[in-house]
Amino acid sequence: MSIQPKVIVGLSGGVDSAVVASTLVAEGFRVEGVTMRTWREEGEAEKRWQDRSCCKIGIAQYVAQQLGIPHRVIEAEARFRAAVIDDFCRTYAAGRTPNPCVLCNERVKFALLLDAADESGADYLATGHYARVERDDETGRHRLLKGVDPAKDQSYFLYRLSQSQLARTLFPLGGLTKAEVWNKAEAMGLPVDDIAESQEICFVTQKDYRDFVAAYVPEAERPGAMVGAAGEALGSHRGVSFYTVGQRRGLGVAAGERRYVTKLDAERNLVVLGSEGDLYAGGCVVEDVHLVSRSSIDAPIRVTAKYRYKTPEPPASVSPDGDGLLRVAFDEPQRAVTPGQSIVFYQGDVVVGGGVIGAVE
Repeated sequence: MSIQPKVIVGLSGGVDSAVVASTLVAEGFRVEGVTMRTWREEGEAEKRWQDRSCCKIGIAQYVAQQLGIPHRVIEAEARFRAAVIDDFCRTYAAGRTPNPCVLCNERVKFALLLDAADESGADYLATGHYARVERDDETGRHRLLKGVDPAKDQSYFLYRLSQSQLARTLFPLGGLTKAEVWNKAEAMGLPVDDIAESQEICFVTQKDYRDFVAAYVPEAERPGAMVGAAGEALGSHRGVSFYTVGQRRGLGVAAGERRYVTKLDAERNLVVLGSEGDLYAGGCVVEDVHLVSRSSIDAPIRVTAKYRYKTPEPPASVSPDGDGLLRVAFDEPQRAVTPGQSIVFYQGDVVVGGGVIGAVE
């Protein structure tokens, strides 16, 4: 009798990873659950096991017990703080808007879970992300594809995974819709009423991100001027860290027309305001590029480009721009293209690659 592969499942305490573990157990895989403790606020008491938080360890342990699989916890707070939270606050302080989930996947989650797989002699890692992986026999590369449920696709957050990571990763939910996953959870007797959806910024558990940044980096409170596009004084701000491109509420500026944050100038400590029309950009320069389906972009290619997770993917052209940079030209101007955010390129369902938005044009 052949021995089924061993799989480490990243058990987050959410319904998706619980269904992944249950599905793999039912399919005969040898499954071990691993949960990372990445964040705990100073002085924070242990939460009730079903509370929403970054590390829902109690729920993960309960799921593992119900499935009869071993479970362990990896302490990853120091690495998470250095790789994700410090970057999160530094990026806001620089007048840019970060994407901590992308960084966590690249620098913390998949790296540590694959280390755990090696320690346990596991063949694969499985997570509850809505995405797919397939090998391109022609190029020999592993391709990252969208999940089939467009409302839940998470490929945007995974574009920085390496070829070696993709080769050993399973996404069992990539071919399912969220409704199908909930049905599976209920059929398996999982405690769906207690397992909440993950929140957007997992470590900002009690506060608005602005309060978090102010507490974590007090020097971010650096008042300055709010100005119009021509440099005219319009008001004052508490620090560029507390504003994002496209923001309209909470500006404290009385004017006859609606004004939006159109630019953050950390060097001069200015928040620039403008009209709705000033928010539209024809393109951008992309830094810190990571490609997935191909090894390079040496000539212009056609793509769709997702420049924020909750936005559509407008058609665009992507060209090399020297020094490892890419230049994106949208077919139609796009609203609030924001420096610091990730932009991910697709050809159909296939992730070409992506990078971090730098200069906006």
